Amino acid sequence: MSATASTQQDSVLGLLVRRLLQLPLIVLVVYTITFMLAWSIPGNPLENPEGRRPPAEIVEAMRKQYRLDDPVAFYFDYLGKASGVSYVLGRHDRPFDLGPSLKQPDWNVNEILATGLPVSITLGLSAMLIALVIGLTAGLVGGLKPGSPADFATQLLAIAGISLPSFVIGSAILMFFAVKMGFPAIGWGGASVRESLIRAFFPAFTLSLPFAAYISRLVRFGMIEEMSADHIRTARAKGLPRWKVALKHALKNAFLPVLSYLGPATAVALTGSFVVEKVFAVPGVGQHFVDGVLGKDITLVMGVVLVYSTLMVVLNLVVDVLYRFVDPRLA
Repeated sequence: MSATASTQQDSVLGLLVRRLLQLPLIVLVVYTITFMLAWSIPGNPLENPEGRRPPAEIVEAMRKQYRLDDPVAFYFDYLGKASGVSYVLGRHDRPFDLGPSLKQPDWNVNEILATGLPVSITLGLSAMLIALVIGLTAGLVGGLKPGSPADFATQLLAIAGISLPSFVIGSAILMFFAVKMGFPAIGWGGASVRESLIRAFFPAFTLSLPFAAYISRLVRFGMIEEMSADHIRTARAKGLPRWKVALKHALKNAFLPVLSYLGPATAVALTGSFVVEKVFAVPGVGQHFVDGVLGKDITLVMGVVLVYSTLMVVLNLVVDVLYRFVDPRLA
């Protein structure tokens, strides 16, 4: 094994150890901040203002059962059950128990996440795949022909993608494709593969646009810089076609900033699709989270935040490791 490869492995191992040690602290900080915000939301999750209200003594008993009468007790009790510490100490019969949903009595938070998380992950990964295709294509067009009409058009679309909120784009897509064209754009899944793909494409495309716009700008700036580098001019002087030089030599270095961006972007796509899920009636975690915030379903809110914050830290770690393999200079 060469000295460079050994150094790279040591660097990656050290990064893994540091990040894994930091993970509990980061999640704890996120948990604490979310708990303070969720607890301050006005309202009582045990009462239903639109239907029958349970007697006061039943509400009081439920408040004590779920520790809703003592924020300090709830904080440590829920943290112990969710982290698995209570299970290890023999105080609870299940590890990583995120508790019951206070607004959906027939479901617990683990079950809601088990049904909604695969949908949200599928939506987020599909959005990032679409964003990569659109962003790389637009960035290459603009980077190879800066100042051209094609470059102007891609930059205009990038500005629109970054500026317009997802609910505006989603609503416009629904109005045109669902109402005017009759496409099955609302919901998830369908009676046929075609219908399922159509229903998955529209929310994924809507979610992908801001990421695609940012990727296209990163690629464009990177390609403009790389195409003027000395090694690219040398390759062109050898008679290699411009497109071959761009794809084989320039794109690799121009893609490095995109790779750095993909970590947090993928985490945001997986965890930040709440609005898109609500607009397109996608039964993912985002829709449950929004309902949980509106109904002060504190156990559901805390469970979703714990899972998503852990997922975000892990995804950023994965991208940092990949970055060190792509660019050994970081080792």
